[in-house]
Amino acid sequence: MASTISAATLTVTTTESITLNGSNMGATNTLSISSINEINQRIIAVTHGAVRTLFEFGATTGAGTFVAADVKYIRLTNKDDGVLIEINLETASSNCWVGLTAGQSLVLSTANTLLEADDDTTIAAPTLQNLTKISANVAPVGGVVDLDCYIASA
Repeated sequence: MASTISAATLTVTTTESITLNGSNMGATNTLSISSINEINQRIIAVTHGAVRTLFEFGATTGAGTFVAADVKYIRLTNKDDGVLIEINLETASSNCWVGLTAGQSLVLSTANTLLEADDDTTIAAPTLQNLTKISANVAPVGGVVDLDCYIASA
């Protein structure tokens, strides 16, 4: 039996709106990503002190695993009104923690050839690696933070 779902184009619009001294200093940028046929969106409660795996990526699908080569868009949005959430982007040989302040979003364009991290030297010419996992933790102030997670795949 064939699927009745046809691939479509995902349109992402980012708008900054501000007027300074009577001048509009805002901008709108639109990105169109074609051939999307899989969307995963969920809100995950992340608790302080318990690193939580959000997504795993590999060469094939499995329980909770996305095909890295098929991922075309990832967005994580901190839904809290005051607490920082810590996001870990992990490859087979490195990882990078990023702080995501209240109300802010982190957008990634792919899970393949995305990241190289090194804590003791400057990377002059990076060899970008594939993501293997994205995890989250709540900053030391504690509590539970809702994280809106969105992935679009081909």
